[in-house]
Amino acid sequence: MELNMTDTPAQQFSFLSNCTVDSSYRFIFYQVSYSVIFLLGFATNSLALHRLCLSSCSLNSTAVYMVSMSAADLFFVISLPLRVYYYHQKARDPSRWTHGVAYCHLTFTLKYISLYGGIFFLMCIAVDRYFAVVHPLASRLRRLRVAQLVCVGIWCLVLGLSLTLPLLHSAAADQHHRCLLDPSLQHHRTIILVALGIVLGSFLLPTVLLLYSYCRVLSVLRQLRQCSHSQHRSRKHTLTVIYWVMGIFLLCFLPYHINLLGYTLTHVGLLPHCGLAKVTKAVHPVMVSLASSNCCLNPLIYYFSRSMVHRAARSCGGS
Repeated sequence: MELNMTDTPAQQFSFLSNCTVDSSYRFIFYQVSYSVIFLLGFATNSLALHRLCLSSCSLNSTAVYMVSMSAADLFFVISLPLRVYYYHQKARDPSRWTHGVAYCHLTFTLKYISLYGGIFFLMCIAVDRYFAVVHPLASRLRRLRVAQLVCVGIWCLVLGLSLTLPLLHSAAADQHHRCLLDPSLQHHRTIILVALGIVLGSFLLPTVLLLYSYCRVLSVLRQLRQCSHSQHRSRKHTLTVIYWVMGIFLLCFLPYHINLLGYTLTHVGLLPHCGLAKVTKAVHPVMVSLASSNCCLNPLIYYFSRSMVHRAARSCGGS
């Protein structure tokens, strides 16, 4: 999530007056990184979604979550040309934006859908593996119908969160502030902190569930040393999916949310630390792009778990 405070004058807070850092590189950096992510994300997610839909007759719960995850990623990918244009205009004149609030809110809403859609559906894949391996007899919880209902619920939650954040901006903004919130104003600071709480909560809960699920799965699989050849292959696929999901999740989302916390608290004046303010502002564009690259990496999960997508594979743990 971007809190849109990068253009706010540093002199609004006395402790920041001597802590300025040049982050003007972000305009070109965003244009380049989003262009690359657009090309890779559109190609990989379109291919993954196409193959998943073609295999609809053999889809299982894992595949249902992957279809939803690819769809969420495509929401973000199709918004990237709008964001590239946004930063192209800001690079020409950072103080001027003439395309209104709706344009700005649309691009950020699509970003939130992808970011937190990706987080929640990665969590769903983790919980699905948990029931497949740790509680294989609870097969009812992995039925196709249950997975579809869970996806509907997650989509409602993600869309609600994605619409809430721009609405919070709109509640405070006016025609002069547009999409930007001014952390020197008390009511804007309140909106910023509420948005931060929503974002961190939307990250921490899925993180706890994902890590717990995979730790339990790994514990069970390590106890099962003797397997037949077919069971060994299925066990290997399960481990591969676990490592990829955990790697992608932690690589893309953990640094971003840690930096976002420090970035926000320093810019609203709750954490008056000059060095932290400089570092978090300088690396913020890199962290945002890293989180955005999630939409390019998610299709790798489909690639490495395709055997579990196309058949109800039985591993040593019962998956």
